[in-house]
Amino acid sequence: MNARVPESASIDAAPAWQGDEPLRCVQVRQETHDVKTFVLQAEPPRRFRHLPGQFITLALEIAGAPVNRCYTLSSTPTRPDRASITVKRVPGGVVSNWLHDQLRVGDRLVASGPSGRFSCFAHPAERRLFLSGGSGITPLMSMSRALHDLASDADVVFVHCARTPGDVLFAGELAQIARELPHFRVALVCEQRGADAAWSGYMGRLNAGLLPAIAPDFLERDVYTCGPAPFMAGVRAMLETAGYEMQRYREESFSFDAAPIDVPAASSDGADFVVRLSRLGHEFRCGSDERLLAAAQRAGLRLPFSCSSGVCGTCKTRKLSGEVEMSHGGGIRPREIEQGFILPCCSRPLSDVVLDR
Repeated sequence: MNARVPESASIDAAPAWQGDEPLRCVQVRQETHDVKTFVLQAEPPRRFRHLPGQFITLALEIAGAPVNRCYTLSSTPTRPDRASITVKRVPGGVVSNWLHDQLRVGDRLVASGPSGRFSCFAHPAERRLFLSGGSGITPLMSMSRALHDLASDADVVFVHCARTPGDVLFAGELAQIARELPHFRVALVCEQRGADAAWSGYMGRLNAGLLPAIAPDFLERDVYTCGPAPFMAGVRAMLETAGYEMQRYREESFSFDAAPIDVPAASSDGADFVVRLSRLGHEFRCGSDERLLAAAQRAGLRLPFSCSSGVCGTCKTRKLSGEVEMSHGGGIRPREIEQGFILPCCSRPLSDVVLDR
C-alpha cells in the first residue's frame, strides 16, 4: 500500500524533524505473518536525523486512553526523508495489535524523539558482532542499512535468531548487504525448520558451541544485542562464561507491550516528601528511596510513561521547585536538564517537589 506524494513537495532543504510534529503513514509492508513495517513521513516535510539504532516514542489514544510506546527506527538516517518502525504483533499487546489492525496509509500519528544510545556509530571499533532475536533485529538492521549506504568496510558479523525460516526478518536484504560489503557476514539461526524442509542454515539455539563456529573471534569484537529478555540474558551469560570483556557489550530491549510498571508498596525507610502536580492540583507522598512515577501510580494517578527506566523520555516533566536525584539511561538531554526537566520514572525526591503537570 502506497500513498502518492506530490512531486512539488520537495524536501531537499527541509529542516530536521524535532519530534511532536505529525507523522503520516505512507506505506505498510507485511514482513512476515506477524510482523509489519510502517513507513512514516513528517508533515510538514522534515528530515529524520538520528543515530542508527535510536528509537521514537509514539503517543497514541487507544480505547479512549492515552498510551505511549517506544519503537526502534528500522530505517536509516542515510535515507532521511522517511522513517520506519517494524512491529511484531504481541499476543494481548495493546499497541502492537492496534498498529497491525488499525493503522492505515494516510493515518497520522504523534511521536517524540529520536532517543537512545544504542548505536555502533557512537562507539568506533575495528570489529563488531551483532546478535538479534526476533523483532530485536530492528536497531541492528538500521545500523546495517547505514553501513551499506555508506559503503563501509566495517568488519561485522550479524547473527540473527528466529523460531523458523518463515519468521526471519529482512533475509533478502541482509544477503544483499553481505554480497556488497566486503567484510559484512550474516548467519541465520532457526530453532525449527517449520514449513521450510529445504532450510540449510544453522539449526537450534545460539549457544556456547555455536557462536564460536560462526564467529571464532567473538571475544575480540564489540557486541551489540537486541531481542527478547530471555535471549539477551542467555547471551550475557554465554559471554561472561567465555571471559568476554563486558564493558564492550551493549544491549537494547523494549518489552513495554507485555506488562505495566512495577509499583512497589509505600516505603518506610528514609525521608518522606510531598510531590505536587501544579496543573492537576494533586499531591502524593513519595519516600526518598522511591521513584516519583511509581509513587504517583501507587496514589492512583496516571502519568504518561513507556519504558519506566529513564530511556525513552516519555515521562519528561518540568520540575518547578524542589530537588531530585535522577539516574537516567539517555532519555533526556543535558540542555533539557539545564532547563529544569526531569524523568519521574528514574527520579527520587531529596525534598518536597512541584511538577508542571
